[in-house]
Amino acid sequence: MADAAVSLLAQDAHSMPLLAHLEELRKRIVLSVVGVAVGFFACWSYADRIFGLVQRPLIQALRHHGLAGGLVYLNPTEPFNLYLEVGLVAGLFAASPFVFYQLWLFIAPALYRHEKRYVLPFVISTVGLFAAGGLFGYEMVYPASLDFLIGYGERFQPMITIGEYTKLFVTIIVGLGLIFEMPVLVFFLALMRVITARWMWRNFRYSILAIFVVAAMITPTTDILNMCLFAAPMIGLYGLSIGVAWLVSSARRRKIDVS
Repeated sequence: MADAAVSLLAQDAHSMPLLAHLEELRKRIVLSVVGVAVGFFACWSYADRIFGLVQRPLIQALRHHGLAGGLVYLNPTEPFNLYLEVGLVAGLFAASPFVFYQLWLFIAPALYRHEKRYVLPFVISTVGLFAAGGLFGYEMVYPASLDFLIGYGERFQPMITIGEYTKLFVTIIVGLGLIFEMPVLVFFLALMRVITARWMWRNFRYSILAIFVVAAMITPTTDILNMCLFAAPMIGLYGLSIGVAWLVSSARRRKIDVS
């Protein structure tokens, strides 16, 4: 299994020198940055509306605990930086189809000709999973985290700064968007014969332990509930990934039988 993956990589390395790989990677990164920049400027005029959506979980959490107010800033540059970061995150999601397509163009040379037909499912699935992860973080994880944190310190007067709030927001939304890409990553690892569905199922217990360790590291709070909010979708995605790996293996076996 590992030998096949090494053989595939070696075959690709023979057809494209290392410097050509690095040049291709640089090209795709530059184009992705340009795409995100275009998305940023497209979203910049809507930054105030987007900020209203970003601030909504905080306002709801404060009202739930009978508190008033909103975000504050300690540095005159923080409001401007806030709109920059809000526009950048929105631009990242808006440009995600282009960015993931650039990723496909980078990895496509390592695939066989018949495998390159997966371009459309790849782009649709990666963009959909990225958006789903961000939406799950916005609707479920972030409000629950804020509610717990504000409730835990309700005897104190909250003064939540723009910088800290935005950093927490970006970490959860973008982080979960990337975590939701697990099935796509597993698809390519299974396609390269690095992992199999049987191997994933056999190591299920260790994977669950690793998932909870990762959830404990990235969750913004220390309570079990919020850690489970992070871990639950990761466990579900791992189960889905086992199915993806099994489908890849089944398709490969059918092709061998036919040939």
